Amino acid sequence: MKLNHRAAFVTGGASGIGRAIALALAREGARVAVADVNADGARRTAAEIQTAGGNAVAQPLDITDVAAVDASIDGVAAHWGGLHVLVNCAGWDRPMPFVETTPEFWDKILAVNLRGPLACTRAALRHMIPRGNGVIINMSSVLGWRAQAGQAHYAAAKAGVMALTRAAAMEAAPSGVRVNAVAPSLAMHPFLEKVMNPEELEHLVTLEAFGRSAETWEVANVIVFLASDYSSYMTGEIVSVSS
Repeated sequence: MKLNHRAAFVTGGASGIGRAIALALAREGARVAVADVNADGARRTAAEIQTAGGNAVAQPLDITDVAAVDASIDGVAAHWGGLHVLVNCAGWDRPMPFVETTPEFWDKILAVNLRGPLACTRAALRHMIPRGNGVIINMSSVLGWRAQAGQAHYAAAKAGVMALTRAAAMEAAPSGVRVNAVAPSLAMHPFLEKVMNPEELEHLVTLEAFGRSAETWEVANVIVFLASDYSSYMTGEIVSVSS
């Protein structure tokens, strides 16, 4: 029970990696707020945690709505007497050739994948810094480091998440708050299978050292490590979860 009695807020917790993270944190004793624009999915994840004996609440939330982010995180902190862990996992992507992208498409990508984590991080720090402890973990991607055709928009957003992580870590460190990120390569989940061409996914799998994609729980286990005291001297780091 590495996270016993700690309050955690997980965005994108309705499905995929976010759901796996919410379940993993709950198994380690955390009280989990499952936030997602998919309200029914958030409620299902929270109910799954509760059925297993854990403590969870669902938070219907559009992370591109800054006022809603502030209200949701403030509400969870008030409900549980503080906020100890924030995991920014919500994201959105649709592969597209760079020359076909539009300003409106870029705005949506950046709103969900970069501005959303920025808003959530800022709201969480307002609770963590005065208390003198807390952990924030951002979901980036190996595409923030390496090039992939059709992903200029997503790669730019995820590289921004890496930079946000390092800068926020430096500001939060004097108050005892840690900010890190994970950068998965290929973790298979229903949303990824919906937005990507099956042949392209099969090709990407062949590039992995283990010859397979990661399971969502394998990414979630790294999040648990970063949220726990086992990583107490780590901040500003981008941890690659890839083969």
